[in-house]
Amino acid sequence: MRTNASDLLLTAIAPAIWGSTYIVTTEFLDGFSPMAVAMLRALPAGLLLLLVVRQLPRGIWWVRTFTLGALNFSIFLSMLFISAYRLPGGVAATVSAVQPFLVVFLAYFVLASPIRRVSVVAALVGAAGVALLVLTPEASLDPIGIVAGLAGAASMACGTVLSRKWQPPVSLLTLTAWQLTAGGLLLVPVVFLLEPAIPVPTLSNLLALMWLGLVGMALTYVLWLRGVVRLESSAVSPLLLLSPVTAVLLGWLFLDQALTGLQMAGGLLVVVSIWLGQRAHRGSERLLKTPARA
Repeated sequence: MRTNASDLLLTAIAPAIWGSTYIVTTEFLDGFSPMAVAMLRALPAGLLLLLVVRQLPRGIWWVRTFTLGALNFSIFLSMLFISAYRLPGGVAATVSAVQPFLVVFLAYFVLASPIRRVSVVAALVGAAGVALLVLTPEASLDPIGIVAGLAGAASMACGTVLSRKWQPPVSLLTLTAWQLTAGGLLLVPVVFLLEPAIPVPTLSNLLALMWLGLVGMALTYVLWLRGVVRLESSAVSPLLLLSPVTAVLLGWLFLDQALTGLQMAGGLLVVVSIWLGQRAHRGSERLLKTPARA
């Protein structure tokens, strides 16, 4: 599968925007439970897209839709917001740092994709870069937040690989609508039976939820799933490292958080990691195109 620069750039928009999740959640959605924010982020966006596509799953795609909806949205978003509420934005964004590792090995077992040495090195470099970005002396490493971040990373890694395995029989907009709606519906009983009552939203709450749902879900997941379907998993997963970079930059710009030399070096390592990940993929493409010699 040929890697197109425009496909990579469009896919990269999604994790870059996801990096804003942490500052929006902590600054504008105080008092909302993590599960409630996850549901309010996914379900309205999914229902809105369903009104646009006017198509429901058929046959095996009911099971696949709810499986992907649970992995990519219900579990991932719940863990993401638990992490976001309990950790500083940059630390919470380390969810992206372990996903490339997980995707490389899951793709090997599920898709029979080869484990390339450069891909593993890229993941290591990316993890080191994220560590330099977020593990400052002031960083608060809440154990529950860390476990939630790792669980969310594992969930989305599984969802990314399965989305690549199960080629959709419909448009990406329709697939996004199905998954968002399924993921949101699975959270409804949890929110209304086990969580505190949802506060009456203020204007700033509504604007934050609109950003997280319409831009940070409906738009970005169309772009992300487009990339997952068009590109190899090893080419897509390193782009997730853009999320912690965005989170740290937004904290520096709007919350007066310090940006040290080590953090800048970490950001540079993340860029190098993404470049290495794409280089590994291009190298495999050249090998596939090289004719065999006797």
